[in-house]
Amino acid sequence: MRNLLRVLLYLQLLTTLVHAESSKPNIITVFIDDMGWSDLSCYGGKVTQTKNIDRLANEGLRFTNFYVNSPICSPSRVALTTGQYPQRWKITSYLARRKANRERGLAQWLDPTAPVLARELNQAGYATGHFGKWHMGGQRDVGNAPLITKYGFDRSLTNFEGLGPRVLPLKDAYDGKLPKKHDLGSADLGQGPIYWEDRSVVTAAFVKDAIIFINHAEATGQPFFLNLWPDDVHSPFFPPEILRDATDESKRALYYAVLDAMDQQLGLLFDRVRNDKRLKNNTLILIASDNGPEEGAGLAEPLRGAKTWLYEGGVRSPLIVWGPGLVASDAVGTTNTKSVLCALDVNRSLYTLTGTELPFGITLDGEDLSETLLGKSEAGRNAPIFWRRPPDRPGTKQEPNPDLAVRDGKWKLYVNYDGNGVQLYDLEADVSETQNRADDYPEIVARLKQAVVEWNRNLPADAGDPTWKPPAKKN
Repeated sequence: MRNLLRVLLYLQLLTTLVHAESSKPNIITVFIDDMGWSDLSCYGGKVTQTKNIDRLANEGLRFTNFYVNSPICSPSRVALTTGQYPQRWKITSYLARRKANRERGLAQWLDPTAPVLARELNQAGYATGHFGKWHMGGQRDVGNAPLITKYGFDRSLTNFEGLGPRVLPLKDAYDGKLPKKHDLGSADLGQGPIYWEDRSVVTAAFVKDAIIFINHAEATGQPFFLNLWPDDVHSPFFPPEILRDATDESKRALYYAVLDAMDQQLGLLFDRVRNDKRLKNNTLILIASDNGPEEGAGLAEPLRGAKTWLYEGGVRSPLIVWGPGLVASDAVGTTNTKSVLCALDVNRSLYTLTGTELPFGITLDGEDLSETLLGKSEAGRNAPIFWRRPPDRPGTKQEPNPDLAVRDGKWKLYVNYDGNGVQLYDLEADVSETQNRADDYPEIVARLKQAVVEWNRNLPADAGDPTWKPPAKKN
């Protein structure tokens, strides 16, 4: 009898623990590659209708003052992944070949000791998966970078910007042309199984594996954390033939055809969650872009600048938060135009939303804005947001790219390493950054200039800084 009671108590405890695990919210982050602030039709885009993403926006919450922490891919991904400024980890531009990384003052890959949200969630009982572009190590000739699974992911499938299982693109396979491999050397690195797909359906391949991952997590009763990071809408642009044939084959037209195709392919993932009552009521989907659009492709109107630039068009991103059982009912279908927040804050907030302890002994740069993400508050970030331009992106002779930038409240300031080139904009009155107000507000200039210079001084320098010195030995 006593043994029977023990068994019953054990089963009751097990049931309680399983229920506790399953009640934790599932998290899906969709980090689109090189999409402009005004490309989505739910953000005013006129060129194409992104129906599946729009549907989530209409059922969720939109933000208009959301920022990524770099205007270029690798450091932007590091910020969302770690919750820390990417400069801490010496990733301040896109990771390329070993020699180029070294010459620009970059690490070869994200240090595995960095605080990674996925690792902490995994240790807390989450199934964790990364499907899509990685670009935080393991590309070109860097074949000894850690596998994605070393950062706390149970499963992964990436492209040529990472290691482990990979789907690599074939391009130019239309009008009787033979397909060409576009892998930038990835196929020669080993480090995981590889298969090839037409460039137009690579996002669909990521979605397919992501759905398999979700099915497995649901079957085992685990909450899940899923990155679905397409390499669309990054160039080169190869939409499906039926969409290509409807274009004039200009760069911009092909870009929007790829955006249309990506939206359709992502729709399969969204429908998998929306059509499952249990998942629908306990899953949070966050959609953003890693940086602004490539010039001549997407659009960031009415913002100034594009990918690689510290101006608004390079770092301001759409942010859509969907979660019918989690987002406040009175916030559904609304647009938050007040709260200023960034990718660092999303990372920090997900710890709270999942009930996960912060990494021990680590200071994150993000702030807990979980109530804001759920539409229960309009609080924004208290601390300023800082940026440093990629070291290999100085701008042009006609328009130099500022070295440093900071946003605090409605003000955004730019300044160069030498203290010159000061620009100050009131983003509430002048979102297009057309009127430099530096001469009108010297006290604000002095305060923000000191803040961004001090922030930068406390972080490792890169080759954009004239005081930087290359390492004595190859890393």
